[in-house]
Amino acid sequence: MARYQYETSPRKLEPDFIPNRKSKRWQEEQRELKEKIKQEAQEKAKQKRAARLLKKKVVVYISLVFAMLLVISYRNSLITEDFNKVKSLKEELTTLQKENQQTEVSIESNVNLNKIEEEAKSKLGMQKLTNDQKIYINLPKKDYVQSSTDNTETTTQKSWLSKIIDKIKGN
Repeated sequence: MARYQYETSPRKLEPDFIPNRKSKRWQEEQRELKEKIKQEAQEKAKQKRAARLLKKKVVVYISLVFAMLLVISYRNSLITEDFNKVKSLKEELTTLQKENQQTEVSIESNVNLNKIEEEAKSKLGMQKLTNDQKIYINLPKKDYVQSSTDNTETTTQKSWLSKIIDKIKGN
């Protein structure tokens, strides 16, 4: 039998079967079901944590590898800079050595005795010595150096006891 309701809100229908919630078997099944659901949720949470930890480890390892590569690259750039500095200094050294050799050659070519003699005669009015201007002197061949070996022999031959006795007699 259907009842008609003329109101705007529908009426609430009651279910035909009402489970007996008070039975022990049903309560145990519900507990077991809840425990299984809890365990599954805990396992899923553990798996999620493990997955997150694994992702974190991967990120950390990748960042460490990147940092190491960055440090190696920086070190290599420093080595390259130093190598370039050494190379430029060597090139500068070779150019300075070439310039030094060229100046030595030019100095040697200008330090010719004939040129010096000509400039001394023309600019300074100098002349070569004649035999009349030279004075020769004779030095005796006597040796004025005294050898010091005589003094050392007498001091080394005296013993320390005789030296003390000599000092006492002298005072």
